[in-house]
Amino acid sequence: MTLRDVADQLGLSANTVSRALAGKDQVSESTRARVAAEAKRLGYVPNSHARSLVSGRTMVVGLVITNPSNPFYAALISAVERQCRAGGYSVLLLVTEDSAENEQRAVQELLRFGVDGVLGVATESRSDVWDGLKEANIPVVQLSRDIPGRGLDFVGIDVESAIRDAVVRVASSGTRRIWLLEEDLRVSTVSARIAGFRRALDDLGIAHDRSPVLKVPTRRTNGASLPWRPDDAYALAAGLITPGNHPDLVITANDYFALGVYRALRECGLAVPGDVRVLGYGDHPFAAYLEPALTTIRLPADEVGTAAVDLLLRRIVDPDGPRACIRLPAELIERSSAQGDL
Repeated sequence: MTLRDVADQLGLSANTVSRALAGKDQVSESTRARVAAEAKRLGYVPNSHARSLVSGRTMVVGLVITNPSNPFYAALISAVERQCRAGGYSVLLLVTEDSAENEQRAVQELLRFGVDGVLGVATESRSDVWDGLKEANIPVVQLSRDIPGRGLDFVGIDVESAIRDAVVRVASSGTRRIWLLEEDLRVSTVSARIAGFRRALDDLGIAHDRSPVLKVPTRRTNGASLPWRPDDAYALAAGLITPGNHPDLVITANDYFALGVYRALRECGLAVPGDVRVLGYGDHPFAAYLEPALTTIRLPADEVGTAAVDLLLRRIVDPDGPRACIRLPAELIERSSAQGDL
């Protein structure tokens, strides 16, 4: 069915039907209601390609994600789609699996499709891959991982402050040894967690040599889009922890690693939080149901997605202006695993 078919059925001009469906002025409410009802009865769907030729926009936003198995990115996708829909835009989702080759292919696909704007999580292996979008005057907002020096807008989380503040908050007066179990990956979020951890050690007056950053060798080193596994952290922790050699506090790069740490401590006869306290990251759905319930850092995925879409839609309308860099705060969720004194 075409717009002309709707017009013929109602005895109206195609222009009047078009204006009614578009919500334009100079069309009475009764006519608008008649047109909407007839369009629905006939199954008429506006031709987006024809509309884009008139408006100069496709009304489509590209979203490039590295790892949809990550609960944060799954929530981010939902927030982006919801906010874009509210603004009249559809979302074209592309997944890179943290591959530079896939990232290049995704950018080329977005250029071919002619999207109005792009939200993207970079692989960080090749920062120049996004330049093609910029040269085509397609606005880009980077998500989660920042690429400095490219002049691109950024919306993410203040990871460094989140870790620093959380560690200082949960460390008791008896804390002298803190371990950070971090992923063995070269991405900016990992670097930010390490920086926040070391800032916390300085604030607490704890020696760095007694509080190491322990890199967890994971399968994600060769495929960072793979989901986290508790046994990666368990294998490392079980090989290091003994009744006479254990930290006062363990921070894990994600809540899945905390599962592995719980098991290693239990097998060694150490109690959480009586002997060792544990702080997770991500506040995944199972965190509150562990025994003891896991203290962790909740990430504002919904707020990041909403802020990023709002910024991108403003850039589509008005591309000029200084680079925006928005870092949203995370929230410490205090539960039993990091409470009490040692």
